Amino acid sequence: MKLTVGFIKSVLNIYDEMTENGISIVYLGGFHHQITKMFTRMAEEDMGRKDEQKSTISKVYSVMVETLQNITKHSDEIIDKFHIGKGLFLIGQKDDIYYVITANKVTLQKKKYLEQTIKEVNQSSRDELKMMYKKQITEGCISEKGGAGLGLIEVAKRTRNKLVYQFLPLDDENEFFILKAEINAKKINDQ
Repeated sequence: MKLTVGFIKSVLNIYDEMTENGISIVYLGGFHHQITKMFTRMAEEDMGRKDEQKSTISKVYSVMVETLQNITKHSDEIIDKFHIGKGLFLIGQKDDIYYVITANKVTLQKKKYLEQTIKEVNQSSRDELKMMYKKQITEGCISEKGGAGLGLIEVAKRTRNKLVYQFLPLDDENEFFILKAEINAKKINDQ
């Protein structure tokens, strides 16, 4: 790869955009347990240096773990023989809002399930989310990749916010699924 003027300008634009949006960690690649541990440790250390309250660190940590596990278990872009899912992960902070963004390839069939689940989660009250969670634990089935369908419910419970999502068409069979979860540190610390 050559460091052409066009490439350098692209990198600078990405850097400026990430800085402007408070993005502190970005990763594109395969997701597995060790990657999840590394990012959660990095984010915890970063928030600790900022003297963030333990309640906020705990919420951000749990949201990161859930969203990273979703990529690990549900990405439809497999990068190796160990069935490691590929995706994109970002974490950032603007003012009192921490946000975790994940993105990965999903099949059209999985898109329907995800969209239906997110809509149901977003329309549910806190008590309804608790009931959904309990029901899924007792009646839900484990997927072939080890998921129990609890991640999105747990993220909504922890953040107390609607899940923001987008699907972008890739081809006739796949879409790019983007999920954003926001954690309001001020709201958490005021409770």
